[in-house]
Amino acid sequence: MAAKEEKENKSVLVTVILLLLCLAWSLPTIGLLITSFRDRDEVNRTGWWTVVQGADFTTENYKQVLVGQDFTYVDAQGNQITARSENMVRAFLNSITVTIPAVVIPILIAAFAAYGFAWVDFPGRKVFFIIVVALLVVPLQISLIPILRDYLKLQINGTFLAIWLAHTGFGLPLAIYLLFNYISTIPRSILESAFIDGYTHFWIFIYLILPLSVPALAAFAIFQFVWVWNDLLVAMVFLGTQEEVAVLTQRLLNMIGSRGQDWHLLTAGAFVSMILPLTIFFALQRFFVRGLLAGSVKG
Repeated sequence: MAAKEEKENKSVLVTVILLLLCLAWSLPTIGLLITSFRDRDEVNRTGWWTVVQGADFTTENYKQVLVGQDFTYVDAQGNQITARSENMVRAFLNSITVTIPAVVIPILIAAFAAYGFAWVDFPGRKVFFIIVVALLVVPLQISLIPILRDYLKLQINGTFLAIWLAHTGFGLPLAIYLLFNYISTIPRSILESAFIDGYTHFWIFIYLILPLSVPALAAFAIFQFVWVWNDLLVAMVFLGTQEEVAVLTQRLLNMIGSRGQDWHLLTAGAFVSMILPLTIFFALQRFFVRGLLAGSVKG
């Protein structure tokens, strides 16, 4: 009886510790969420934790982020002009335009490559696979300028094609490695049965490998989607600063003002930008752990 009570006490203690850790981890996000509903003057005057003493909440930050905001400037003739800044709608659509192909293209290429490395016997297979794995440790920053020079020669810099190709190249090593670990664990007997029935490698890949590899494909899709969606560096280099092709992260950067005086808008914009990645994650989360653990245990 005493042992059972001691075990229950330990379980309660572990639960409390885990809850405290989760709270500590979530505290910055909670602070940003509260700040996104506070007035600009209150944000500059007091910290977000003063909300426990009572504070007025407003949706003005979200209104400015989603609809735009009025600003006044003086033209060359000295006339005072009032205009409205662009909202996040175009940037949101641009991010979707960039992210979806940048996720789908490397998944398709990596799936074919992973199947080849796992089940197709060709000269230099192990050497090529080692090279692919070695590319995982190469920082993408060192390749930005050489790729940019090539894009300038091809006159595709500043287009969506340029950033699609860039994200495809940067994401392929991880995608191939992750999918290889999963595809290589598929029982050989399944493939041998398909070969006996007259299927070629291509049709085995289409009808067997892809359906069986959904957990690994979903796991990489989450990684790639979140990375591309939150990317700023690659977008700045290969898309430039043109407003018509600016993605969400670039729009958020411009939103805070030239001197960072409007950073309270950044908190609202950040939560707006989180909606789609969170939706994707929760939609695919049942495959996520299965895909990450693929190939870790054999037998």
